[in-house]
Amino acid sequence: MILCCGEALIDMIPSPTKAGPDGFVPHAGGAVFNTAIALGRLGAQVGMLSGLSSDMFGRQLVDGLKASHVDVSHVVLSDRPTTLAFVRLVGGHATYDFYDENSAGRMITPEDMPALSSEVSALYFGGISLACEPGADAYAELLARNAEGRAVMIDPNIRPGFIQDIERYRQRLDRMLALSDIVKVSDEDLNWINPAPLSLRDKVAELLKKGPSVVILTRGGEGATGYLANGEEVQVPAVKAEIVDTVGAGDTFNAGVLAKMSELGQLHKSALATLAPEVLSEALAYGARVAAVTVSRAGANPPWVEEI
Repeated sequence: MILCCGEALIDMIPSPTKAGPDGFVPHAGGAVFNTAIALGRLGAQVGMLSGLSSDMFGRQLVDGLKASHVDVSHVVLSDRPTTLAFVRLVGGHATYDFYDENSAGRMITPEDMPALSSEVSALYFGGISLACEPGADAYAELLARNAEGRAVMIDPNIRPGFIQDIERYRQRLDRMLALSDIVKVSDEDLNWINPAPLSLRDKVAELLKKGPSVVILTRGGEGATGYLANGEEVQVPAVKAEIVDTVGAGDTFNAGVLAKMSELGQLHKSALATLAPEVLSEALAYGARVAAVTVSRAGANPPWVEEI
């Protein structure tokens, strides 16, 4: 099982009303939730570990996970509220206002984290759950306790506005990167992690020194480049699509990469340490195909495997 560890929230999407002004419609979302949903739809064995509320929105999130064949046995339930993200779309690109104080997801603690069985063979972390404390520390501790023998992928998806203590965030992220096998970063993420006046390739090389075996650099419409610790690299173009919006595109890409790695029997620490470039290229190409479907329709609505 690939266990996706991190945020699940409600995206409040603007929608016209009969009276004229936009209203907001609740849609299940969150970076890690989106990745879990996409993995389930792509046929991977996947579970979700997150702090979820027992309120109406929390039930909507659980129902959404189950509908996409995501195991929910690792979910931590509480009576705290669900995180709400009010979305503004401009030219198909989303900006967000978050309401996250004392939420079920943010207030999860190390003591809340369930023991993981041997069935969990891979861990995925990412999104705002790596920045919002105290939950961020709980996920870091979960990784420290469970990384050995499990493949680990991290997509920091850095949003500086959520980082209250930059030094604490950098230290925590560095500890997690050192335990990872695959790190996916956008060019913006990479420049935030390493603001030095270096080329992107040199910054990737510095990131590889932190511990991962594979770094994936995405650059939107310019596609993705995969870098291996031995210095080899592969490039995959973005799949052309008529873009409706970009909500969930990166999350779906990550799911495609993980699903293909799992299908090929490569989602293991030892395999990733000696990964062949052609295998990485195949996984990136599949991720690009999956993401292209997501951007072609409204919201984070990943495709089912039959659509690929």
